[in-house]
Amino acid sequence: MNEISELKLILKQQLNWHKSRIDFFAQALVGLFICRTINFREIAVSMPSETEIDSRYKRIYRFFSGYTFDFTSIARWLFYLFFTNNEKLYISIDRTNWFFGKAKINIFMLSVCYEGIAIPLFWTLLNKAGNTTAKEQIALISRFINLFGKERIQGVLADREFTNKTLIGWLIEENIPFYLRIKGNMDICIRRKKFKTSAQLFSHLQPFQQQVFGMRVHLFGQPLYLAGSKNSREELLIVVTNQHPKNAIACYLRRWEIESLFQSLKGRGFRFEETHVTQIIRIEKIIAFLAIAFAWAHKVGEWRAIRKAIPIKKIRKQKRPQYSFFRYGLDLIRDLITRPNYKNNKIKEFRHIINQLIPDPAWRTTA
Repeated sequence: MNEISELKLILKQQLNWHKSRIDFFAQALVGLFICRTINFREIAVSMPSETEIDSRYKRIYRFFSGYTFDFTSIARWLFYLFFTNNEKLYISIDRTNWFFGKAKINIFMLSVCYEGIAIPLFWTLLNKAGNTTAKEQIALISRFINLFGKERIQGVLADREFTNKTLIGWLIEENIPFYLRIKGNMDICIRRKKFKTSAQLFSHLQPFQQQVFGMRVHLFGQPLYLAGSKNSREELLIVVTNQHPKNAIACYLRRWEIESLFQSLKGRGFRFEETHVTQIIRIEKIIAFLAIAFAWAHKVGEWRAIRKAIPIKKIRKQKRPQYSFFRYGLDLIRDLITRPNYKNNKIKEFRHIINQLIPDPAWRTTA
């Protein structure tokens, strides 16, 4: 596969690593797309390399153990693949976790919402099995602010686990918009010394109804707004915000885009949970590896959809795309690197998909 040299060139431009690291990274990336699992042994078997399989496996292990990753540079690269300097963006924070034996893998991630999915930018591994603290939440959001600026944030989105007095106070102090889900048993001050639970304020809603509470309330001592909705199972969704609450529910629902990201990194994509690695620093590097692969597949899917529209399927009277951009691109990349006849008629197309890893230079300019 001579065209892999062009992939190496683009990776070199973005990562600025020395040649041997770039050579290996490109081979491992191709191996990942072939086997569609982060399991090191499977990648070693799939890599386009003439070395022995055991040698490849050991090299993969050393790569994620010893080499230093510049996570800030990787975040900047991923960001400018999808976004411009002038966009206002929703950022979503969430956790995903699983057990490998007795070891708990607990990942706390910040991503940017984009076209029904989220783009991973920053993450940290929690050396514990439980929830995040406000300090950890603020630290992760601050990494985004330090690199891209808080003026870029259209809203911070997070589930009930992350709603606490300290985080809300900090977001208000920093003048950062937020749309956070709260629990139904939280005490809300609606008038002086008059309290009701958040669920009581929206208990009258019927399924598929939503409503903005008609006055500003106090939560954690802060003047805020509430909006609520009820789904077909009569489950309440209550969102607190420091912004005008008219579209609070719709804004918050974009939080689900990070769930789609997790599915792409796991069962629907690269089967992240099949890693046997439990060391924190190695997993952080593996996430960077998967984030680059995910971004490449998604960008290729967008490019492919322009050339050939994604088929539409009908489910319960609703029409939806048959594939996500990620899956549409993933399938094309795998097809081009696994078909034995691709060299004869697909070289040009392969070069096009490699170029999807290059950010548009114009996107880096400010207005």
